[in-house]
Amino acid sequence: MKALIVLFFLSSFIAAKESVYTPSSADTKVVTKLTSFSYDGREVPLKIYLPASKKPVPLILLSHGLGGSRKVGAYLGEQWARAGYVVVAMQHVGSDESVWKDVPPLQRKRALTKAASVQTFLARMKDVPATLDQLEKWNVEKNHLLEKRMDMDHIGIGGHSYGAVTTQALAGQQFGPMGPAYLDKRIDAGFAMSPSIPRKGGDAKKAFGKIAIPMLLMTGTKDGNFITKAPPESRRGVFAALPASDKKAKTLHYQLVFKDAEHGAFSDHKLPGEDTRNPNHHRAIKAISTAFWDSALKNNAKASDWLNGKSPTTYLAKGDLWQKK
Repeated sequence: MKALIVLFFLSSFIAAKESVYTPSSADTKVVTKLTSFSYDGREVPLKIYLPASKKPVPLILLSHGLGGSRKVGAYLGEQWARAGYVVVAMQHVGSDESVWKDVPPLQRKRALTKAASVQTFLARMKDVPATLDQLEKWNVEKNHLLEKRMDMDHIGIGGHSYGAVTTQALAGQQFGPMGPAYLDKRIDAGFAMSPSIPRKGGDAKKAFGKIAIPMLLMTGTKDGNFITKAPPESRRGVFAALPASDKKAKTLHYQLVFKDAEHGAFSDHKLPGEDTRNPNHHRAIKAISTAFWDSALKNNAKASDWLNGKSPTTYLAKGDLWQKK
């Protein structure tokens, strides 16, 4: 009987240990640096997160939401850098914190809504490839902080809200007769938190049905959109429209829906007017996104097995939804 009890606890310990995702290249130290560059007279502020390792590692671009900055998403920048990635957080002038900082509190929502325009979207579409062009130069610039630090053959992009819209477009979203107008073929995987379907009744299947790179999507059952007024459940339409993986190939696309999570659940801090945050959300976001990057950008078989097994669900609470296809 005692032997059975010992065996039960041992097997439970092993299962619990296997369910926790630990990157094989985890570092303890992360170096951060604020910098910027300019193209066509436009400045792009950056925050760079560097792992301790000096060898070339995959690159992840991070795009902030409406009203954010290069400092937003630090909990992810630090997590991914510790896991062995160079992370570059971009600041998109015109849809960044400058939109609301000097505006009276009662007028800030209106200012943010106005900033979600065609002009700021197009600016973001130029910022990303311009940033990649600049990083390619720094990667070969002698004595630069980033010299030989990035594996430019393995690049991911992630973002929240407007940053998710940016991610979708660069990943290959179709824009009617324009097709995948903003696709950047240098990008190998995308992570969209609070993704958005096309406005004004656009066809999600046509918009996302031809995206060919791996995608990880996350949202919440209370993750509304105050710009488009679309209900929280509309955000799930992006995953539903993504193409199914070839049965002989590995799973390409994943979606996590947190029960009761609001829009700010994916940001560093609770947004005004939102309820108490669930600390487990960030724990799950960090673990699952890291496994996704390891699978998609490092071709790590253990990460793929972890994602496609039952382990991700051990990070979730009752009512959360984990999907893959």
